[in-house]
Amino acid sequence: MLTLIGTGHVFNLATPILKIFDDKNPDAICVELDQQRYNAMMIKQSDPEKYKSARKNLPIIYKMLARFQDNMADEYGVTAGDEMLTAINYAQSHQLPVLFIDVDAQNLFKKMLKSMSILEKFRLLFSGLSSLFISKKRVEKELTKFEGNFDEYIEQIGGKFPTIKKVLIDDRNNHMARLLTKINDEYEKPIAVLGDGHLPGIAKLLENNDISFETIRLSELRNQEQTPSDSNSASFTLEYKEI
Repeated sequence: MLTLIGTGHVFNLATPILKIFDDKNPDAICVELDQQRYNAMMIKQSDPEKYKSARKNLPIIYKMLARFQDNMADEYGVTAGDEMLTAINYAQSHQLPVLFIDVDAQNLFKKMLKSMSILEKFRLLFSGLSSLFISKKRVEKELTKFEGNFDEYIEQIGGKFPTIKKVLIDDRNNHMARLLTKINDEYEKPIAVLGDGHLPGIAKLLENNDISFETIRLSELRNQEQTPSDSNSASFTLEYKEI
């Protein structure tokens, strides 16, 4: 049966994620990454200067949001995306296939910016600048709001940023649900590690396809005892399977 693990890219979740892997004994690991993002994560670990240089050509909003993630990850004592490296490390050490289920992030972001109205771009730019000064306490408050009423939270995002909701949430949910449906047919016990905000939408899509699955939410992971992760020391290369 398919298992969906909802994560946050700035939290220390290595211990609970590894415990789930050991308990479930998966035969495939799916991660919310595309090939380019995976390559960027590896470069960031092995050659930080090359990573910084490559980021110079990215859209300013993209860089600001990435900077926000990096700042918040520092607050929690990890590297942004650590949970994805934890999953990939586990797959490599257990000789399991790693399946990238996300769309190409850079192309997606370009498509999003091209489709946005001037007002929405202004709002996004302002939010991006504001995010650089958000505290850890504010993040925890917003997370509590999100966990308390997901539908209302997403509706608010859609009201201010309709293009973001469609391109970054809805379209990606559809893409990942399609791949997970296919993966579920090919493997007996696949596990997918993806952002917790995608879980409700993907769950509905899988239910519509009569797919049996289990979800483990971010709040459950964070309630478990956590220890420092060594996943940010990853420096290996990995062959991944095209879906």
